[in-house]
Amino acid sequence: MKKVILGAFFALITIGAFAQKNNVEVLYFKAQLACCKAAACNNLESEVKTIIEKNFPSGNVTFKQVALADEANKDLVAKYNAKSQTVVAVKTAKKNATSTDISDIIRSYARSNDKAKFETELVAKINEILK
Repeated sequence: MKKVILGAFFALITIGAFAQKNNVEVLYFKAQLACCKAAACNNLESEVKTIIEKNFPSGNVTFKQVALADEANKDLVAKYNAKSQTVVAVKTAKKNATSTDISDIIRSYARSNDKAKFETELVAKINEILK
């Protein structure tokens, strides 16, 4: 009986340790745009999502699209003063959440179209946020 209780205790501690792990959610704010702008925005969103999935496969960094026009997202849009292509990384550690606007990296990539530099900068910034 003691072994069962002890085993259950260690299982709960292990689960608790994983639950306390730092997590980052990357929020990509998106507007309904006209056709040619929408294609560029969709491409940029896809690039961000692909980089996150490729470089953070453990699931501690997730990607979420947030539609600006969706009434359910009204509070998020207001909280981050979001516009189309605003990208915010929200770190959750224990019960605390901190946010970092990383839109400047996205805008820089949109101008330069240097994918290697974009991936390097985005991954470095997210790793810095994870610490």
